[in-house]
Amino acid sequence: MFSKVLVANRGEIAVRIIRACRELGIETVAVFSEADRNALHVRYADEAYLIGPAPSRDSYLRADKIFEVAKKSGADAIHPGYGFLAEREDFAARCADEDITFIGPKPSSIAAMGDKGKARATVIKAGLPVVPGTEAVGNMTNEELLATAPSIGFPLLIKATAGGGGKGMREVKTLEEMPALLSSARREAESSFGNGNVYLEKLVEGARHIEFQIMADSFGNVIHLGERECSIQRRHQKLLEESPSSFVDDELRTKMGDVAVKSAQAVNYVNAGTIEFLVDKDKNFYFLEMNTRLQVEHPVTEMVTGVDIVAEQLRVARGRQLSYTQEQIKQNGHAIECRINAEDPFNNFMPSTGRITHSLLPTGPGVRVDTGVYPGFEITPYYDPMIAKLIVWGETRGQAILRMRRALEEYRIVGVRTNIPFHQTLMDSHRFMGGQFDTRFVEEKFSMDDAIESRASNSEIAAILATLVAHQQSELSAQRVKRNERDASNWKWVGRWERMHR
Repeated sequence: MFSKVLVANRGEIAVRIIRACRELGIETVAVFSEADRNALHVRYADEAYLIGPAPSRDSYLRADKIFEVAKKSGADAIHPGYGFLAEREDFAARCADEDITFIGPKPSSIAAMGDKGKARATVIKAGLPVVPGTEAVGNMTNEELLATAPSIGFPLLIKATAGGGGKGMREVKTLEEMPALLSSARREAESSFGNGNVYLEKLVEGARHIEFQIMADSFGNVIHLGERECSIQRRHQKLLEESPSSFVDDELRTKMGDVAVKSAQAVNYVNAGTIEFLVDKDKNFYFLEMNTRLQVEHPVTEMVTGVDIVAEQLRVARGRQLSYTQEQIKQNGHAIECRINAEDPFNNFMPSTGRITHSLLPTGPGVRVDTGVYPGFEITPYYDPMIAKLIVWGETRGQAILRMRRALEEYRIVGVRTNIPFHQTLMDSHRFMGGQFDTRFVEEKFSMDDAIESRASNSEIAAILATLVAHQQSELSAQRVKRNERDASNWKWVGRWERMHR
C-alpha cells in the first residue's frame, strides 16, 4: 500500500496519472522544468518541485533529482508515464533500492523487453516470429552495423533500442547514406532517452502496425485487452490510433492475443505493457517490439473495454490481483484517437511554438480530450509537440468517424498552428474510411492538396469579402450629409405650430 505518488513526467500523461490517483485518494507530487513552471500538471498535483532547466537531459532525465524530490516529499511510489525514464532498467532498480514502488514492470523485464535488441533475442529464443534484423545483443558499433546491413537487405530501419515514439528511428535506402543516418539516429536517441544504442531491422513494405495491450499482476495472471490499429504514421511516428482494427478478424485476434500473452509470460512481466506486431497483406504477423510502459494511445483501449488502465496499474503496483479475467474483456463499439500536435500540416509539418491564446475543447456524447495545456500556456521547442489527444467512441467505426469529424470541427486552438486540418482531411479520405491503408499510407497515398485548395479557396473568399467591406466603408465616409435648414424634425415643427395657434 502506498499513499503518495510522484509522477516523473509532464504534459497530458502527467495530468492523466494525477487524475487517476486523485480518484483513488492518493496524494500526488509533480516535478517540472523551468519551461513547465506554469504547466497544468503542476497546478493539479498536491505538491510540485522544480528539478532543472528546460532541456530534458537537465531535468526530466535526471534520475538523481527525481529521487531527491521523492525523499523530500515523502513519496512512496513513482509513476514514470511514458518516455523519459519509463523504460530505464537502472531507474526501476534504484526505486527498489530506495524502497520506493516503481509503478511499472520489474527491472529484469525491462532489461529483457525494454531494450528492443534484447527483446528480439528473447522472443526468438521463445520461438516467436520476428522481423529480420540484427540479432546481436549489446551496443553494436557503427562499423558492425554497416557490415551487417547488406545481409539484412535494403530498405531497412535504424531503431533506438530504448524508448519509442519514432525517436531515434531512420529509414535507410542505400548503404552510402547509412553512416550519416546512424549518427543522427544515435544523437536523437541519446537526447530523448539518455541511451544512444541502435539496431537494424528490415523494412516490411505494405505492412500494418497492430499492437496488443497487455496487463499482468504479480500472481501470474496475464491478459490482453485487444488490439489497436496504429498504421496511420508519418516518419514512423503515430498520428492516429483506433480500436479494434478493421483489418483483424476474430481468428487473427485470437492468435495474436495468445502470442502477446506468451511474450509477457516469457519474461515474468508485471503491470501494463504493449506487444507490437507488423502484419503483412496475407495476415502473417511478426513480433516487432514490446513497450514496457503505458502507451500514448491507451485511451482507445479504455474506451472500447471500459478498463481504466492507469487505475489498474496502480492496483497491480499495490500488490493486488487484476480486476478482470480474460473472459471478462469484451470490445464494445469502436474508438479513434487523433494526436493533436503543434505543427503546420500546410508547411511540411514544421513545429509551431508560441503561446496558446484561446482553446475551445469539443464535448458531447462519446468525446474525450486528454490535454495538458490551457489558454495562456506556452508551447516550447524543448519537448514533444503533442498538445492533446482527441478520442471519440461510436457504436460502429462509421459512427466513430462521423463523431470525430464533428469533434475536430468544434476544436479551436489559437496561438499556434496545429495538425487539426490534417486529421479533418484524413477523416474525409475514402481510403481511410474503407480501411485501405498501411504504415506508408500518409507518406505515399495521402495528400493534403484538397485541404490546401480549400484553404486557398477560403482565403480568396475572405479577401473578396474584406475588399467589399472596405469599399463600402470608404463610400460611406465619402458621402456628405447636408444639415437640415431647420434645427428640428418636421414633427417637432408641427407641434410648435399647434401650440402657438391654440
